[in-house]
Amino acid sequence: MKPQSIIQAGRLDWFTQRRRREEVGADVERIASLAVDCGFRIHERLGPGLLESVYEAVLAQGLARHGLSVERQKPIPIRFDGLVIEEGFRADLLVEGTLLIELKCAERFAPVHGKQLLTYLRLMDLPLGLLMNFGAATFREGIRRVVNGYEAHAPL
Repeated sequence: MKPQSIIQAGRLDWFTQRRRREEVGADVERIASLAVDCGFRIHERLGPGLLESVYEAVLAQGLARHGLSVERQKPIPIRFDGLVIEEGFRADLLVEGTLLIELKCAERFAPVHGKQLLTYLRLMDLPLGLLMNFGAATFREGIRRVVNGYEAHAPL
């Protein structure tokens, strides 16, 4: 192979990788939008005060009705310095393998909640997560996006 062909092949790989990242970004945004809509409807109809597990089951079912694959309480391994902990933590909801949703039922978010989700995103190498707090008075108060080095190009 000529040196120029290697460079061109490298460019194609770079462009292909960039295109794939952009496709994943658009897809995760679409999934996140559906999740927020479902969460809003659940909060509006059920209100605050139920157990987290109830909101988790209802949200998972709502997302599945949209044709999305949803894993509940998925065990996530942690690897550190050669040590592997098979169940390092459990992800509340993993949607389409790309969006992590962590649920809470508290009056308000604590600073640790966002840090916890960001750590989970980093360990799972995911771009975006949602914190949904069904204990807040309004859903708007109870929703947070957490981004892991993710750059979405928002539509204008």
